[in-house]
Amino acid sequence: MTVADPLLEWATGSGRHALAAVAFLALLAILVAATRGGSWAQRRAGQRRRPDHSGISGNPYLSTVTAGAAVVGVGLTIFAFLALKILAGDSALREADQAFSEALGASLSPLARQTFGLLTHLGDTSTLTVLCLVVAIFLVAAGHHRLGVGWVVALAGNGAINQGLKHLVGRARPLLPAGGGIESGYSFPSGHSSGTTVAFGMLAYLAFRLLPARWRGTAWLTALALTVTVGASRAFLQVHFASDVLAGFASGTVWLALCVTGLELLRRRAS
Repeated sequence: MTVADPLLEWATGSGRHALAAVAFLALLAILVAATRGGSWAQRRAGQRRRPDHSGISGNPYLSTVTAGAAVVGVGLTIFAFLALKILAGDSALREADQAFSEALGASLSPLARQTFGLLTHLGDTSTLTVLCLVVAIFLVAAGHHRLGVGWVVALAGNGAINQGLKHLVGRARPLLPAGGGIESGYSFPSGHSSGTTVAFGMLAYLAFRLLPARWRGTAWLTALALTVTVGASRAFLQVHFASDVLAGFASGTVWLALCVTGLELLRRRAS
């Protein structure tokens, strides 16, 4: 038995049960959002009603920067690890990705494949572009100009970053497009994964800033469920490897954290 054998066994087993795992996580997030999300957000809002003059070392900015830096650090670590493995031609990761994809394709029913074929369009460039324009117009019309600019920068910036990363790594698409159709362009990282991470994450942040407290927890959990579902659909349709999806989540989270941190710092400065 080689060193890679346990990894291949794990990848094969994970591929067989990936659909059940994703469905469980998405349904759990939706259930919690529907039952407890609002009350959780209200309790959090009640704890923050007092003026925020604290923060680490008494600095109202430092806590925001520290939290943002922690998220960026974790995301960058995950992305860099995967990218370096791919650039180095790591055979263990390549074989694990292939084993996961093959097991996933063999375990997926035609109905599940059709369902994910529809859900995946939530992360299409055209869908996110329309969403970007609609939300930007709403924010500007409502007088939230800073949020409108931040929203556009977040989505447009992520698109540019993703294309740059794809060309930097230059990974080819999987060879098993089971029902998903052959797509052009490079594979790493997944643009749908990073795009939905930023788009739905920013929508949750806007909900936190603009909606009543009872909706905030629901918004965050719904965003999480949609992001995981759309990202997973790329692996289920076999137009991306699992590591592409994970890297997309990581790169999108890094950019989202930078955008939210910047907007929060501007808000604190203005207030």
